[in-house]
Amino acid sequence: MNYLIAVLSDRIKAEEAYTALEKADIPLKQVSILGKGYKTADEFGFLDPNKQGRENAIRMAYWLIPFGFFGGYTFDAITGLDTFAWAGEPFNHIIGGFLGAIGGAMGSFFVGGSGSLLQGASDDLPYRNRLNAGKYLIVVQGDDFIKNKATLILQSLKPENLQGYVEN
Repeated sequence: MNYLIAVLSDRIKAEEAYTALEKADIPLKQVSILGKGYKTADEFGFLDPNKQGRENAIRMAYWLIPFGFFGGYTFDAITGLDTFAWAGEPFNHIIGGFLGAIGGAMGSFFVGGSGSLLQGASDDLPYRNRLNAGKYLIVVQGDDFIKNKATLILQSLKPENLQGYVEN
């Protein structure tokens, strides 16, 4: 599926673009307006990097926390360190395991949670930022013929940005 996304400065230009696409016989079920009073980024399907980061952190925590506990317990048992002398031998290893689990939780939070923020969700974040700034997006979905036809129409309206995407 091909996408064409045009960024327009205000609602009037967005509606003008929508009308121009309608007059050019582009199926309206393949045209979406995003912005205040229309679809939101979530309704359209743009990815939220904060939500994605949270999901990644939780997914990583499922295996990092138990692995951290096992690693901390094993490290304490192998090295024979008596870090917490008041706890005795078996509980000293268990405390080491809990410290390893805390390290695993920190790893899942920092690596899993921040990875999607650094990588971003392709160009979804800049489009979300433009919507938050009060801009409007016209999104046309379809094959190459529809995308090329819409490109010619939208270029004549001089959008702030016009970019095409191909979804795998």
